Amino acid sequence: MAMVGRRGELRALQGWVDDARAGRGRLVLCTGEAGIGKTRLAQEVAGVALAQGAAVAWGRCAETEGAPAYWPWRQVLRSLDLDADEVFSGDDRFRLFEQVADEVRQAAGDHGLVIILDDVHRGDEPSLLVLRQLAGHLANLRVLVLATARETTGLGDLSTAERLDLHALAAPEVAEQLSLATTDPGLAATVYDVTGGNPLFVRELARAIADGSWRPNEPPPRSVREIVRTRLDRASDDCRHLVQAAAIVGRDFRLQTVAATLQRSVDDCLPLIDEATTLGFVDRLDNDFRFVHALTRDAVEASLSTTERTTLHRAVATALEADPGDQLATIASHYAVLAQYGDGATARMWMVRAAEDAVRRLAYEDGVRLYRQALTTRPLDPPECCEILIALGKAAYLAGDLQGCCAAAVDAAAAAQSPEQAAEAALVLEAVPDPTINATAKRLCEEALARIGDPALRARLLSLRSHLAFYDGEQTRLDAISSEALDLARAAKDDRALSDALRARQEACPGPEGRAERLQLAAEMLELAKRTGSPRAEMWGEIWRLDALIESGRLAAAAEELPRLRVAVDRLGGPVAAWHHDRIAACIAQARGLYTEAAIIARRGFDRMRPIEPAPATGAYFALQIALAGHVGPSEESRRFAEQPFTPPPRFVTLSLLSRAHLLLCTNSPEQAAASYRQAGPIDTWSLPAFFVLPAYVYATLACLGLGRYDDLAVLLDLLQPFRGEHAVGNGVAYMGPAELAIGRAAAALGRLDAAVDDLTTAVELAETAGAAGFVAEAQYHLASTLFTRDRPGDRDRARPPATEAARLIDLLGMAAYAERAGVLVARVGGGDDHGLSARELEVAGLVAEGLTNRQIAERLVISERTAQNHVQHILTKLGFATRSQIAAWSSRR
Repeated sequence: MAMVGRRGELRALQGWVDDARAGRGRLVLCTGEAGIGKTRLAQEVAGVALAQGAAVAWGRCAETEGAPAYWPWRQVLRSLDLDADEVFSGDDRFRLFEQVADEVRQAAGDHGLVIILDDVHRGDEPSLLVLRQLAGHLANLRVLVLATARETTGLGDLSTAERLDLHALAAPEVAEQLSLATTDPGLAATVYDVTGGNPLFVRELARAIADGSWRPNEPPPRSVREIVRTRLDRASDDCRHLVQAAAIVGRDFRLQTVAATLQRSVDDCLPLIDEATTLGFVDRLDNDFRFVHALTRDAVEASLSTTERTTLHRAVATALEADPGDQLATIASHYAVLAQYGDGATARMWMVRAAEDAVRRLAYEDGVRLYRQALTTRPLDPPECCEILIALGKAAYLAGDLQGCCAAAVDAAAAAQSPEQAAEAALVLEAVPDPTINATAKRLCEEALARIGDPALRARLLSLRSHLAFYDGEQTRLDAISSEALDLARAAKDDRALSDALRARQEACPGPEGRAERLQLAAEMLELAKRTGSPRAEMWGEIWRLDALIESGRLAAAAEELPRLRVAVDRLGGPVAAWHHDRIAACIAQARGLYTEAAIIARRGFDRMRPIEPAPATGAYFALQIALAGHVGPSEESRRFAEQPFTPPPRFVTLSLLSRAHLLLCTNSPEQAAASYRQAGPIDTWSLPAFFVLPAYVYATLACLGLGRYDDLAVLLDLLQPFRGEHAVGNGVAYMGPAELAIGRAAAALGRLDAAVDDLTTAVELAETAGAAGFVAEAQYHLASTLFTRDRPGDRDRARPPATEAARLIDLLGMAAYAERAGVLVARVGGGDDHGLSARELEVAGLVAEGLTNRQIAERLVISERTAQNHVQHILTKLGFATRSQIAAWSSRR
């Protein structure tokens, strides 16, 4: 039957097909009630695309539970002659999603590709995750994805999708659809009143009119279900039984499965399936069959009594058990029905098997659903309940459902029947940014420690407790707890316990004073990795070595070591492991002045980690953006970070406020910077993460330089003294240069010019030795500026080489934040007066020399206070100064 109506919708879709073939792909979400014509419209669009030479791939979401993981995408890939099992293998979901996008890109070729995902409201969460991930790539692909759904609730964020909402047919369109069955205009009006313009209902009534099962002088059917039921009564007994068995199998079914369910041969079933096709129950779909509509299948299933339905569910499950393959979840779904009437143990066994398979296939959300379903079966004794809850908690953690993970761990601990089960329940949890979850983890851990005697399990629990203390900032407790854990693990000769204990001990050794022990721990972890073949242990050992190398200023050695981490990360797989590599690689690139490379790698890592653990992902990316802003100027992304701050974990709050204050100064927002710095509170109240103390002091120093907070600057100068010879970097996140760079800049601002010259000279040497080109340039610039300001005999001659070299490096590296003032400085130390100030800025500089505040300057010049503030900031930037007193001294000399 030709398609009626939908001309406007079809024109829109034809245009989107053309756009996709031109390389401007998109996601279109077609919505409407059951029977409204979504699939029919998709079929029409598929025909249009094929006629234009584009490829078309269909993926149909199962109408009932039990489909294999990523089922619609498996169908899409298979229809493109791709190996779906190979694509959906491995243990890295992010990489899996990227591979789907790559396969789709290649399949599109030069002629384009239309992917139709039917009934996505029934899609499993892993499949929806693939859709959301692919949606972000479509704008630059020759791909149109058309997804149909009855409703959008539960689909997640598909905000980039075009919406196409289908509505009922108008009365003339209903008459047109009926024209092949009747020419009676009065009958068309009756059908419109009965169906409300629903195309499926109209089509089924047209069929009923054509085959004589409904006559106009009879009361009209009230629903599609009633029409199907009437037609089912007209089928032969054997055909009816086949169709009913097929309805239990699912909307899509293989004839072999139905035949096995009925205990008949396929040959016996062939004439019956032909009869079912003729009667309009099913259509052939490649080598299988499909009910013409989900409502048709529902109507057939509704014709069964409870006894008939349960008998068929058992028969289908038995048929599938002979060769379960990837049908574990399907078998579990049939036994789930039977579990309502007894035999919960068999249902639970299949549910747990299906859940384990789902987790293995990276369909963590399906695993969570199946484990939860298993917990509803009865009878269920406490020990088995505890084991299922432990597995549920682990699956929920992998799915990113931390609250669900925590709830499962609590329930598992309550159901535990032995100290060992209580320990395993506590070990489901890990330290996370959420303090409420950490509090629960701490309680479960301490309760398990009070009961456990097994040395290996005790070592693992102590390691978790130490990690929780680290997250909570209880640094004073870490030494004793982590030492006990490591001693127990070594004595127990348990490799898993040793791995956990080494990680706990590493966190207890922050800063320069702990670096030597951290390197020893890294060596022991790498030896463990070699002995056990564990890529996770290898990854941590390499990460600790790299962190120590960067912290020591050995950037070239760190860059040479980085490929070893890449090997471990590739072996381990997973977005978290990949993020660890990316954050360290970005840090090394940023430290060496490879700013574009650093930005690209950091963004990749951020995208990988943000869906899983947003707090560490955002914190690391934020730190890298700040470091880049200090040299190349603020990007649009760093400006967004400055304007819309994120909420960090509790122990990172002060660090976040200090670093944001510095970033706001980079974006020329001194008022907001001052507010952020004030929120951090007095210096003696600051609570800083143990591995980020030096970076925090550097951020604070830079903020105080820009805000003119000289009292705090003097305090910070004292706090920085113990870090001489060290490099400011926290856990391989962002490099902020030698400590002497911040010390020298602070001393210069406080007028201690002799000390500043010495420290900045040392900073140049340390940065050169480290290979930190951008920080060489920064240190040389400030050294030359300080020499020029001090202006003793010979100082200008001494200032000329570092100023010239700084300008050369700044230009070479693209350090936009320093480019203008470096040029001005070179001219000034060369004897010129090329200060670069406008007439108004010179006037403002003179008023600063008179001691006027920004408000007084504004009143004198009849401008706003904000404008006066901007003028002062521009003067500081152009002259390379950090304080108003330097402006005053310069202006007075002129």
